[in-house]
Parts: sequence; structure tokens; C-alpha cells
Amino acid sequence: MPLMRVLVSGMGGLIGTALAASLRGDGHDVVRLRRGVVPGADAGTGTGVVAWDPGAGTIDGAALEGFDAVVHLAGAGIGDRRWSDERKREILESRTRGTSLLAGALVGTDRRPAVLVSASAIGIYGDRGDERLTEESPPGDDFMARVCREWEAATEPAAAAGVRVVTLRSGLVLAGHGGALARMVPPFRLGLGGRTGSGRQWMSWISLPDEVGVIRHAITEAAVVGPLNAVSPSPVTNRELTATLARVLRRPSRLPTPLPALYARYGRELVEGLLLVSQRVEPEKLISTGYRFRHPDLEPALRSVLDRPA
Repeated sequence: MPLMRVLVSGMGGLIGTALAASLRGDGHDVVRLRRGVVPGADAGTGTGVVAWDPGAGTIDGAALEGFDAVVHLAGAGIGDRRWSDERKREILESRTRGTSLLAGALVGTDRRPAVLVSASAIGIYGDRGDERLTEESPPGDDFMARVCREWEAATEPAAAAGVRVVTLRSGLVLAGHGGALARMVPPFRLGLGGRTGSGRQWMSWISLPDEVGVIRHAITEAAVVGPLNAVSPSPVTNRELTATLARVLRRPSRLPTPLPALYARYGRELVEGLLLVSQRVEPEKLISTGYRFRHPDLEPALRSVLDRPA
């Protein structure tokens, strides 16, 4: 991978932090797309900062010149609080407005980046039971599917201008220090963890190191264009995932997670839309373009990210 200048939005999040560390570790120049800074300012981290404000529709267009790649990860949290109408609008607009603003601004640069990797999610497929899903599968029709469809569509100006666009359909990202797994671990450590609902729903996952590896693969592999399923080749049911997590932590897993408590805290629509849907997603395009998974199987992945050797 030749040394590159890479612009990253959402760099303060779980994936963005890990990606920036990986790229910088190999000598790449990583620049943050960030709200609340003066155009052209430096954040004191040794790298430049490009200023933007998606809500106001402003971005420092002049500072977008000269990037080799752009990775767009920014968006309001999906599972951190219940989905009121206002929160759902915020989830949608934080993705579509930011992506449209960035894609349109890149079109206006004299030297456009070779590639734009823009986040999406496997939520685009909706609740599909045991169906095997690839990048060619049609989208679903629930709230998350609508968000992902419009999110991906917002990249179209960049693609039409000749930028290679990759929409990263990520599954459950496994990391010990953040994300959904970090919220699951405490009750499991207390022996209170268990399956959610029937446990038969399929969960497509990826370790954080592989998520970073997939983004880097998307940046450098010219054959990767359009939707890209960022998931391991070994999806599991919720029952399998929770049983494996309990085994890794050496704790029992006998009682199901009480759904009424989840409904009370997060609301029925969020719980059913994120925890009870079944998405058996395959990384067809990753495999065909030669990506080699660091963690293709669940138990070694959990042991690695939770630092729990066998």
C-alpha cells in the first residue's frame, strides 16, 4: 500500500479510531473531517483538520484538495436510545445530509480522490430469516433498510463524477472496548447473559481488526466497487453467539434476556429492529477480491478482542 493522504469522518468513533491508528502506524497521513473547528486549523494532534457542519450544510471545500482516499463513517448512534420520531429523523438526516454534503464537495475539487469508502450497514437487507444474503440481494423495507438505502444513494454524485465509491455494509463489529459487545459483556460476566428472543435469528458479525482490514482493502483494491458486505464468512445464530460468548467468559448462559426490560428501556421498535431481525449475510465480494480474514470464526475472534486465550 503506497503512502496515501486519507480523510476520515467519524474518527472519534470505535471504527474511526482504530482505522486512523492502523493507517498512521504504516506512515499514512490521516486527516480528520471534524465539526467545530476553524477552516484550515490544526487540532494539536500533528495532523490537519478539515472543517464541516452537515447540519448547516457547510464544508471547507478548499481543504478537500489532494486526498488520495476518503473514508466517511460519521452518523448519529443507532442503538443508544429509543427511536422516537425525532430520533429516527436525526439518525436518517445525520447520514444523508453529511454524505450528500461530502460527496457533492468532492465533485467540486480539482483533484478528486480515487476512492470514497462510505459507511452503510447490513440493516439494508431487513429481516430475512434463513435467506443467504449477498451484495446482489434486494433491500428490505423497514426503518433501518430505508436509512441504509438513502444513505448509500447520497454517494451517487461522487460516483457519477468518476470517484470509485464503496458502500460498506457492516455487520455487528466485535470489540472489547466499545460497541455492542462491550455492552453485552457485563451481564454475561455476572452469569445473567443469554439468548435474545428465540435465539434463532442470524447475526452477521466482524471483528474490529477485520473491519479495519476491510476498509483498507476497499481503499486499495480497484476491483471493489459499490456495496461491500463487511462481515465474517461465518454468521451465527443469536443462540450460538451468546453461548460462545458465555463459554469464552467461562460463565453460564441459561436464562434468555428479558425482552420486557429491553422494551421498557429502548422501545419495541428499536429492540425488534436491531436485536430480533435475522440477517444471514455473506461476504461474497470480499472473498472474490482476495480479502483474507484475520478472524473468520467466532470463538477465536471473541477470544482475541476480549483478550481471553483458550
